Amino acid sequence: MKVKICGIRDVASARGAVDAGADLVGFVFAPTRRQVPPELAAAIIRELPSSVGTVGVFVDEEPSRIRAIADACRLDYIQLCGDEPPELCGQLGRPVIKSLKVRGPDIIEEVARYAGVVAWFILEGFQPGAHGGTGASFDWQLARPVTERYTVMLAGGLTPENVVQAIQIARPWGVDVSSGVETNGQKDIRKIAAFVSAAKTCSLALDHGIAGGGRHEA
Repeated sequence: MKVKICGIRDVASARGAVDAGADLVGFVFAPTRRQVPPELAAAIIRELPSSVGTVGVFVDEEPSRIRAIADACRLDYIQLCGDEPPELCGQLGRPVIKSLKVRGPDIIEEVARYAGVVAWFILEGFQPGAHGGTGASFDWQLARPVTERYTVMLAGGLTPENVVQAIQIARPWGVDVSSGVETNGQKDIRKIAAFVSAAKTCSLALDHGIAGGGRHEA
């Protein structure tokens, strides 16, 4: 079970995520309250071990700026959270993660549009007018047909308290969290540790009991 802690804005939070066992950390370069300047993200990334994947989050950004920030920060992955077309994914010089909003069963058709051109998918809840990091949950049953065929991270409304149930229902390859591990808008190291522990422990239990769905066509 891969765990991504997104919305990192300081070294302490990044180190807390690493110490907790997170596999990836995300930096938001889109104009939201969690936006981080590229120079600060680069400084934080320099403090992290190479074993932790770094992800830059963008929303309908110019490809040239995405590439420039990815190079400056030495990002491992680029996450696209807007209306970016599939053909853009192969033009950015890094593996791409596509974030999609789940409105109903037709999400599997949307995922299929990007299959073969992205590293994996992130599924989260839909909120009108919002892109990425909505914190909105959705019916996790809708994700199951997708996780059975593709490499998927579950996101949106996840917390240390509900991540086990989400994993049991959706059987994703990974989980992604931001607001669910915050207190008063700031990353909470204890919540990060609790989230990672719950997700990893649940995954191990499933591996030794009922196996999760197949995937890896992305």
